[in-house]
Amino acid sequence: MSDEQAPGPGERVRVRVTGPPRRRRPTARTGDIDAETRLGGIYMGSLLREQLRLALRVLALLGLGIGLLPLVFHLAPGLGNVRVLGLPVGWLLLGVVAYPFLWGLGWFYVRRAERNERDFADLMAGR
Repeated sequence: MSDEQAPGPGERVRVRVTGPPRRRRPTARTGDIDAETRLGGIYMGSLLREQLRLALRVLALLGLGIGLLPLVFHLAPGLGNVRVLGLPVGWLLLGVVAYPFLWGLGWFYVRRAERNERDFADLMAGR
């Protein structure tokens, strides 16, 4: 048995209260980027590659959507004489349809680029 005695009547018992074991929070990995280490270069390279892939996909969609219009009118010359609502189809496509298409591409690009950067920031924060 131990030398300590049980508390008598009217004596207070001292209880140690502790919380759960503390875990060390992951540190941000931006130090590697700031110090321009090899690992930081790999992190930045991955972000830049993903942003480049996104830009190339958007440019490909732009080239297919707008860039092929002259080819379509060259291959189907009768299409230039077709009128819709009193306007030639070419003017209608370039003056009306092209702008929402460009706006949509821009919206898509900005949303995806921001998501890539947010994912990268989460990776760097260790989340």
